[in-house]
Amino acid sequence: MSTLNQEETLYREKLWLETPLVRSIHISSLLQCNVYLKLDTLQPAQSFKYRGISHFAQHAKRTHGPDVHLIIASGGNAGLAAACAANVLKLRCTVYLPHGVNQSTIDFLRKEGAEVIIEGNYYLQALQGARKAVEAEPNNAVMVPAYDDPVVWEGHASMVHEIKRQLPEGTKPDAIFCSVGGGGLAGGIMDGCKAVGWDDVPLVTVETHGSNCFYQSLSLNDGPFVGSVASRTVPEGTRPEHCSEHNVTVAHLATLKSKATSLGASSPSAAVVRKALDRKGGVRSVCIPDEMAMQAVLNFAEDHKTLVELACSATIAPAYKPSLFTKLVPESRSNKLATVVLVVCGGFKISLDDLEEYRRIVAADIAAGGDWEVAYNGETLTTAKAE
Repeated sequence: MSTLNQEETLYREKLWLETPLVRSIHISSLLQCNVYLKLDTLQPAQSFKYRGISHFAQHAKRTHGPDVHLIIASGGNAGLAAACAANVLKLRCTVYLPHGVNQSTIDFLRKEGAEVIIEGNYYLQALQGARKAVEAEPNNAVMVPAYDDPVVWEGHASMVHEIKRQLPEGTKPDAIFCSVGGGGLAGGIMDGCKAVGWDDVPLVTVETHGSNCFYQSLSLNDGPFVGSVASRTVPEGTRPEHCSEHNVTVAHLATLKSKATSLGASSPSAAVVRKALDRKGGVRSVCIPDEMAMQAVLNFAEDHKTLVELACSATIAPAYKPSLFTKLVPESRSNKLATVVLVVCGGFKISLDDLEEYRRIVAADIAAGGDWEVAYNGETLTTAKAE
């Protein structure tokens, strides 16, 4: 079956939008290569999560009927995706949130018709509340996974099918960049790449220091990181746990310290970690400081007149640092003009007030001097703050 026929079969009744793939003249000029932006900021729920979660919601309705009750625990974006999908499908939806979620997110959820329940101070406490609700309603309730489910990855994989059609004919990217928290987007991109014959295309996954469970999980296994597993230090507050089903060790983080809260999974999908370790094109795993992600929010807003939250700007940040970018994508140093895709995954957690705060934080950090440290597959790189 051709990839086009496969796409039409899988996604015939899709709810998400085919989003634009736009060549960024600003970043392309800076890096001297072709940089394309996949603008999933434009989904109805304002993030890529609408792809996989709406796909799951449709699957739940087909499986359980029109009375199915969708229940999800979320820090924001996954809940918004579930609420939007449920509204379109005319399904009941309940979203469990921890205390501290912005009122604008709660208002958005209610506009989409979702019931909102505040449970606990942390995501895991909200998740426990959601699980109890599902157990109390065994005939109708279904737990909507935020990132760890093959149906969700299948929905996210649609992005790669679109990218292949949208790039100039015959063009294969030299790398795809995406942010990673629990690994749902990365899992979808890896599955999509395999489906369209791009399994050898490198995937650059970007996290922030303090919310880097995926990076730490890769470090606990034999794979792309430098040195042996035994030689790598397990950070304080990280608990390794072996998953026998996928034969990988995953990291569980006791605390999440990054301001990029949408990347705030305490542990990643073990299945996605396994995919990353096994794929032909490999995964280039990167962690950056919050301040570098904040600087990218400001640069992207200035260049593209678009606001993105920190979890999204993490993807974009290395592209604003040419000396770092060439280390992550050495293909860009070759004679041919490299092609790179940045997945602008979106997210609702950004405001004009945030921009002003980021401006102050970044300015103070630059004034303090020094360079930013970037972790890359077990190595420590530096990049100039004002580059």
